[in-house]
Amino acid sequence: MADDASSRDFRFDAGLDERIEGAARALLGASHDVALTGAGLSVESGIPHFRGPGGLWTKYGEPPMDGYQRFLRDPKGFWEETLEPKAPWAKALGETLAAAKPNSGHLALAELERRGHLGALITQNIDDLHRQAGSRELLEIHGNHSLLRCVECNTRFTREELPIDPAELPPRCPGCAGVVKGDTVQFGEPIPADVLGRCYREVARADCMIVAGTSATVFPAADFPVQVSRKGGVLIEINPEVTDLTPLASHSLRGPGGALLERLLHHVVQGSPA
Repeated sequence: MADDASSRDFRFDAGLDERIEGAARALLGASHDVALTGAGLSVESGIPHFRGPGGLWTKYGEPPMDGYQRFLRDPKGFWEETLEPKAPWAKALGETLAAAKPNSGHLALAELERRGHLGALITQNIDDLHRQAGSRELLEIHGNHSLLRCVECNTRFTREELPIDPAELPPRCPGCAGVVKGDTVQFGEPIPADVLGRCYREVARADCMIVAGTSATVFPAADFPVQVSRKGGVLIEINPEVTDLTPLASHSLRGPGGALLERLLHHVVQGSPA
């Protein structure tokens, strides 16, 4: 597992380890486990929060609140600005995302999926770190900064699959000829229906949800753990701080997500049949 800095100085006491073991038993006893992750998990990979002290937008300014409407009005101009960003926030975000690597929390979740203990992973993050860590049953509700998406048919492409020619903007979908934009969901843009629909289907099946690195206050993601709790499912909350979700959680684990998820994986492996 990655040795991220926030986890190196963290120590497990006996009580916390017992609580993690209890959460692992709940995970093993569930029929369909789903995870929800947010920006707190990626902070451990060097990606600061957007807002608040030290946040990217606090330091460099926020993106326009009508970003999607600007794209719809002038897709060509949108792409020209994307290819040669001038806004300080855009440059800072691009550099930060390019330098980030998956931490032990991303790797632990991917390993839980590989072992059959995680049916789907819903993330609010755009940083591509879950994909890089190996997660495959991944639902990126705010998109992925490294992908492209057709606004008509929602087909997604890597940059290698659909190279951008600056002389032919905006790019077009080879399947339906629709306009292509970056996959990241902008302000004013609806969450793509294919992703959101599957999120609701996975949550409807879930009887256990891991919530890591998010206070779960932004909708629609905020409603997912509430839905699981309302029908009697188990919530495993992993967060350094108490959140509005804490009273609903069956297991609240306080500390950095990387260290706690790595330890949760350890107990799941120890408790799995040989």
